Amino acid sequence: MIWGALAQSAPDIDFLAALWLSPAENLLAHRGFTHSLLFIAIITPLFALSAMRLHRPHNIPLKKWLFFFGTQGLIHIGLDGFNAYGVGWLEPFSHHRFSFNVLFVADPLFSIWPAIALAALIILRTGNKQRVLWWVSGLLASIIYMMYAVSNKIYIDRAVDKALKYDHIRTEHVLTTPTPFNNWLWYIVAPAQKGYYIGYRSVFDTQPGIDFHFVARNDSLLKSVADHESLQHLLKFSQGYYTVSYANDTLLFNDLRFGQILGWKYPNQKFTFHYYLQHPADNKFVVQRGRFEKWDAQEIKDFLIRIKGY
Repeated sequence: MIWGALAQSAPDIDFLAALWLSPAENLLAHRGFTHSLLFIAIITPLFALSAMRLHRPHNIPLKKWLFFFGTQGLIHIGLDGFNAYGVGWLEPFSHHRFSFNVLFVADPLFSIWPAIALAALIILRTGNKQRVLWWVSGLLASIIYMMYAVSNKIYIDRAVDKALKYDHIRTEHVLTTPTPFNNWLWYIVAPAQKGYYIGYRSVFDTQPGIDFHFVARNDSLLKSVADHESLQHLLKFSQGYYTVSYANDTLLFNDLRFGQILGWKYPNQKFTFHYYLQHPADNKFVVQRGRFEKWDAQEIKDFLIRIKGY
């Protein structure tokens, strides 16, 4: 299990890049090369050979070590592709980021089952026959939940398509991604000519339309900072889902893919990802900036009510 934890964590070594890269550069570096198929192909034999050497004498063949470590690495970078951030599986040959927007970055109903199984495996002795039942159950429960999440994604995409037609909104492609910690209430971004229609839909909603509100892109505001290197990185990172706004006298670059702070209740709330273009040093933890700053008991209650649908 220790080897598995090390192999699972290896792709996230890219966090060290923040020590020398600017915040905007680090956004592209994270989940880049260290989350690629090539990186997994490199570290798998290194882990396998290290384990073989450290565990001598043993009767575990090299191919079994390779399978184990390769599987761990592929699971990590594979799961990272199911949320909104995006993963560079084909780096350095292609800079395309893959993101399926099926799970929120932290979904307790997906993670709790292997966590319970891990606790059981730590407690039970090596020879206990129940160990197999626990690890199989832990993995199987997560796989079933992932299948359920994918089915929710398919359902929401179809429901949103019908709602857009119902509301007479024309768009070529739509972003749908789960709101925090659940897979029932979904955040929707529909690009238009000069901005985006933003809304929310629960899998339990029955009304045909969606209460969309329009957010202007305001890309003309970027003229004053067009020569900033950080802006080019942000434009690339956002994959076209961005707006520009002001906070007092500060120009903000908002990446829409990461949602709003309590946006399902307050449509005009600011976006979680907002980057200070004129003050780059103030952009630590930019992806989840203020995600839960206004959450309290009442807001959580209202959030659960919205999940139930209407």
